[in-house]
Amino acid sequence: MKTFYGGKFIAKSKLEKEGIFYPIKLEYYKSIETKENRPSDNYARFGISVVKTEYIPDNIKIVSREVKDISADERKIENLLSILKEMEVTPIALEEIIKDLQPEYLR
Repeated sequence: MKTFYGGKFIAKSKLEKEGIFYPIKLEYYKSIETKENRPSDNYARFGISVVKTEYIPDNIKIVSREVKDISADERKIENLLSILKEMEVTPIALEEIIKDLQPEYLR
């Protein structure tokens, strides 16, 4: 199950500096894998998903990526989501950034 954490549009000035002249939205989700889905565990495991939507004229491009089973500590996931949103992390960079920020949470 996924729950929406937050979203934001990348600032127009930042995009234009990179030669991009259309809006880009980033959305961040917390994924929850419950013990019903993991019979060997007695606790839930949390992951993170990032969705990037590019509003290119006459074309909408959506890219997403999910990193599952990061931690059983929901507070750590909430903290990671806050950092990812603040840093405007895209799906392509998601796993690498999580490894850099919290290497002990990845298996």
